[in-house]
Amino acid sequence: MLERFKVPKKDEVRVSHESLHEVIKAVFVKMGTSESDATEAADVLTMTDLRGVETHGVSNMLRAYINQYTSGQVNPRPEWKIERETPGTAVINADRGLGVVLGRRAMDIAIEKAKKVGFGVVTMNNGGHLGAVGHFSMHAAKQDMVGMCATAAGTGVLPTFAAEPRFGTNPISIAAPANDEAAFLFDAATSQIAGNKFTLARRVGSDLLPGWIADAAGNPIMEETPVPEGYGDLLPLGGTRENGSHKGYGLLMMVDILGGMLSGSVPGMFDSEYFESGYKHYFAAYNIDAFTDVGGFKNNMDQMLRTLRETRPAPGHDRVLYPGLPEHEEEQDRRANGVPLHTEVIEWFKGLENEMGVPALIRK
Repeated sequence: MLERFKVPKKDEVRVSHESLHEVIKAVFVKMGTSESDATEAADVLTMTDLRGVETHGVSNMLRAYINQYTSGQVNPRPEWKIERETPGTAVINADRGLGVVLGRRAMDIAIEKAKKVGFGVVTMNNGGHLGAVGHFSMHAAKQDMVGMCATAAGTGVLPTFAAEPRFGTNPISIAAPANDEAAFLFDAATSQIAGNKFTLARRVGSDLLPGWIADAAGNPIMEETPVPEGYGDLLPLGGTRENGSHKGYGLLMMVDILGGMLSGSVPGMFDSEYFESGYKHYFAAYNIDAFTDVGGFKNNMDQMLRTLRETRPAPGHDRVLYPGLPEHEEEQDRRANGVPLHTEVIEWFKGLENEMGVPALIRK
């Protein structure tokens, strides 16, 4: 994540990840979920913060989930079901259950199918927010699979040359295991930035960079600009046509097709209301053993990742990174030294402690 979105040292409070997990679980139980579902949600959110993906961690998403449960937008006790199934595929109706609660179960189904037929693809409709999609791709990678996960919902992102938003930020992720190197994990929105970065930018007082959003007429704003009120007018990955926004536009469509239309839903642009058909998710697992020797695959991954890591950096840069390495290093640091939260977030948690009677966060 760019430095401009990180919590400034002067505003940073470090908390124990074990304490964070305990508090998140207690909040979900208060919202009416089962103990096991609360644990699932706490696992996802805590790991997301441990890996430094603060856009989708507790700072932004926990309060959003509380609002969604309180308003009845999401269902704390979903009776999810498989609507259609083949040996290698399944479609799940989530019954408005949060993706952070149901996502691991969907990926587990994909993994079990991959063990039997070499691959497994599960789509999910009528769901809630999935959190960081990379969490579920990594779940597959830890079981010697190549994992893939994507999610589609909403209409805050403009197609190239458009003045009206038609897509969500439509993140996509792929994870692959290695032996000695940190696993490969690519997890990114297919818009210029994730919509949740608006909230982070406001919290830390940072402007948006050129080419991230457009004005009301659809013209890309090519200078630094304050964070707008609300959410919308994000540009596709690439920003402008000259810089490749048509590629981001195509990726946005790809996620809507894989997650939305293959789950039996319509794309968000056809919903009369933002959440009418909920979030749509895509989970895939590819069994490495069905394609090649697992040990050889991991050795080749090690060689590729090590070569990238040891590539000579350009002037002004300390080293070359690969997707998944910074998050792995962040996790090691935060397990040892605590998860950094903004003072504003700490005050919000104190309010939860008084209002809901959940445990207090323990500082590291």
